[in-house]
Amino acid sequence: MMSKQHYKKVPDIIGDDDADTAKLRELAIAAEGYIQSLSWCPPIKDIYLAYGVGGIVAVFIVEFLQRIQGYDEELWVVVGDVPGAYLVVEPMDDEAQALKRYCELMDQWITAVRNADDLSKVFPVSAEPTVKHADMLRSRIELLRSALIPRIERRTERT
Repeated sequence: MMSKQHYKKVPDIIGDDDADTAKLRELAIAAEGYIQSLSWCPPIKDIYLAYGVGGIVAVFIVEFLQRIQGYDEELWVVVGDVPGAYLVVEPMDDEAQALKRYCELMDQWITAVRNADDLSKVFPVSAEPTVKHADMLRSRIELLRSALIPRIERRTERT
């Protein structure tokens, strides 16, 4: 299991101010609801906020009481003003790497929608597969890549 010493355990999330704290706690509830909506989800042990901007996006680590189908005992979960998704926690992973992989997953969906490809071959996204939705998601992914991921990387370089 990865070290979570720099992450905030739910419900001990505190944002930059009261409004940010409320938004981040709402995202924690959304992350829990998202992962529990998946039929294979084992009971949750703990949830940690790895990074978040209230109302925009949050990256959580979800620990489970038992391994998922004998393999993973924790997953990254990304939620916010973007489609929810889970990712496997890789060795030496951090929240920036998880968010980069999230962007790659969403890029695959965007490409499949724009090319009218088979969506069963990409990560399922909870949005109508239209060019309009693909373009909206593309703009959010561009924001993650241009502003938030570099911010996370600068923060982790200092710690």
